[in-house]
Amino acid sequence: MYDYENSPEPELIRRAKRGDVKAFSQLYARIYKDLYKFALYMTRHTQDAEDAVSETILSAYENISSLRKEDSFRSWMFTILNNRCKRMLRTGRKETLQQDDGFPSGSRQEGHEPDYAQWHDVRRAFGELDEEERMIVAFSVFGGYRSEEIGQMLDKNAATVRSKKCRALEKMRSALI
Repeated sequence: MYDYENSPEPELIRRAKRGDVKAFSQLYARIYKDLYKFALYMTRHTQDAEDAVSETILSAYENISSLRKEDSFRSWMFTILNNRCKRMLRTGRKETLQQDDGFPSGSRQEGHEPDYAQWHDVRRAFGELDEEERMIVAFSVFGGYRSEEIGQMLDKNAATVRSKKCRALEKMRSALI
């Protein structure tokens, strides 16, 4: 029996390309939280975020054979998700704040309640960014991508990404003061 949980990502990708559903499921399990966080901050609504991630996963599964470089899986997934979120926003899907408490999973620690007011302020500040600024900040913060990688995904120069990220973060800081 194959050990999917402890397999390296490139091996899982090779197996998924050959139609191994369990391999693709393991890849999805490793990236789901980051995809969901990204989608939630882009769409600003839990149901839209869930829809965007679901559509992304379905599309990725159907098109995994088109992935050229195994080490690009994560950026490939975020690119698909980014395009889904942009399409949702363009077509006028809901942009209301989510109905739950607005905290990412794992933000609560034993015996410590999160600061609701502060979290709401950060979300509000993030919401004041334009679409491109939100994408850059989300790719950087949730995806952990460097400016060069974000530039490739958005078809922009890395220096442009850095300057836009800097301006976006400054805009958020100003909104928080």
